[in-house]
Amino acid sequence: MPITRAELEARECQTLAAYAQKSADSRGRLYPESPPDWRTQYQRDRDRVIHSRAFRRLEYKTQVFLNGTGDHLRTRLTHTMEVAAIARNISRALRCNEDLTETIALAHDLGHPPFGHKGEAALNELMRGQGGFEHNHQSLRVVEELEQKYPWFPGLNLTWETREGLQKHRTRYDLPPKGGGVEQNLPNASIEAQVANLADEITYYSHDLDDGLESGLLSEEKLEREVRLWREAAQSVRAEHGELPDECRWYFIIRCLIDSQVRDVVSSTEEQLAGSGIQSADDARRSLSPMVQYSRERRGLNLELRDYLYQNLYFNPEVHEPNMQAVRLLRDLFAFYLEHPEAVGEHCRKRAAKLGWPRAICDYLAGMTDRYVMAEHQRWLSLP
Repeated sequence: MPITRAELEARECQTLAAYAQKSADSRGRLYPESPPDWRTQYQRDRDRVIHSRAFRRLEYKTQVFLNGTGDHLRTRLTHTMEVAAIARNISRALRCNEDLTETIALAHDLGHPPFGHKGEAALNELMRGQGGFEHNHQSLRVVEELEQKYPWFPGLNLTWETREGLQKHRTRYDLPPKGGGVEQNLPNASIEAQVANLADEITYYSHDLDDGLESGLLSEEKLEREVRLWREAAQSVRAEHGELPDECRWYFIIRCLIDSQVRDVVSSTEEQLAGSGIQSADDARRSLSPMVQYSRERRGLNLELRDYLYQNLYFNPEVHEPNMQAVRLLRDLFAFYLEHPEAVGEHCRKRAAKLGWPRAICDYLAGMTDRYVMAEHQRWLSLP
């Protein structure tokens, strides 16, 4: 006999921590549906995210380097998959709900526009006075409104807990969060959502180092001189394994960095939770500060690494200038579509009647992949 949802929910109650969010305790969906037979509610959410168009488009959206720059460089999709993997590991160690954590991680960048954070900043500027643009809020709009897959409701009709995780997802790289479809009367999100936040940071610290080395824009020698986290990991790898070939050495140093980050988060969070008196998922939401945290020492080391990446990678002319050139295409298309609304898709025209043209066009552009923006610019604006 197939395992039933009730059996899966009972298993969660037996194995998860008191502060974990249980599937059976979900606040439910905005539009009521019959529960799944052989999946929990969060497993259904995960599947809906993976099968969405917005998720598939992440394959052709920039992470740091413009999409198509190199076969081994991350895209927004590979970044998302790495976040989900690390988030599950941390969640499992803390005895949290892995399915909810993974779902939030998989969905956290669905609203990211083309051309990475430069594209986000450009859309935010274009929408000044019109509500702005912020990719975490846009991720929530994608799952609540923009995906059109079901005859009964707009969006994906995800559970309250998944939507809460998207609403309250933020890292040091992000703009301040905006309001959305989930009430904001609780200071924090679930432990699972907090895990997804930290997994996002751990992932881009590590893969941006990897991509920077792969591209030749970062050097091991300079990293070892200027970044304590790298120096400690490199010394540990050298002491244990001697001299390794370049690719293997980079990979293993970064693997050690990830492992040390995860261990720090698990240890620090366990200590926080033990002294907090938190006994339920809502207790965690009511806490004034996040329970899922780095240790104080690790936070300082991560800030040092972040500053180094900004100075040596994100604003390196070989990364910054191509991204800024690509962002000009977004600005050009935004102005063109405002003047020529017949050039946008039918769905965008319908949304414009409800939301106005600036927001409808912003949604249209945010959903595009890097290569589609380039193709549209070539189609409408490039000289013959």
